[in-house]
Amino acid sequence: MSNAFFFGYGSLVNRFTHGFTPAHGATARGWRRAWRVTPDRELAYLTAIRDPDCEIEGLIAPVPEDGWAALDLREHAYQRLDAAACVTHAAPDVAQLAIYAIAPERLHAPDDDHPVLLSYIDVVIQGYLAEYGPEGAERFFATTTGWETPVLDDRAAPIYPRAQRLTDDERGFVDRHLDALGSRRIHR
Repeated sequence: MSNAFFFGYGSLVNRFTHGFTPAHGATARGWRRAWRVTPDRELAYLTAIRDPDCEIEGLIAPVPEDGWAALDLREHAYQRLDAAACVTHAAPDVAQLAIYAIAPERLHAPDDDHPVLLSYIDVVIQGYLAEYGPEGAERFFATTTGWETPVLDDRAAPIYPRAQRLTDDERGFVDRHLDALGSRRIHR
């Protein structure tokens, strides 16, 4: 098994979106999540941004010897950064630990032309509910900025390539939290 790991803080927390095992709960200090746009993608995506007063939960998992190329392709708009010093975990034999983040100079605030997909939010929250329960999913909402980002409601026909089927309870959880945050849904 490889001793190179990644720290996932969004869709990579949902084990249905990847085959990297074994995965372990972890916390990254000095980071928060944000919904942002990059010229490399049409839609708003989740990224990690530096914040010395914040910490975020996620998962770490080993990357197979030949797996970095596939993971880098999946995360093509992001830089792979060393995160070994800021991630706390209980996994054994971790020699290398990376976090993916969009370069700060390539970040832009989302707008109506660059919304976040509801199916993407659904996948992320499904993962946090499975890994950390309702309290962990609530911490996800609290440690993520950019909720003023327009949310494209694509649930009926998901655009997100790793969309998952949610239970009624999971969908209700997402909807309640987005409503409480004042998130604006748009339709196309």
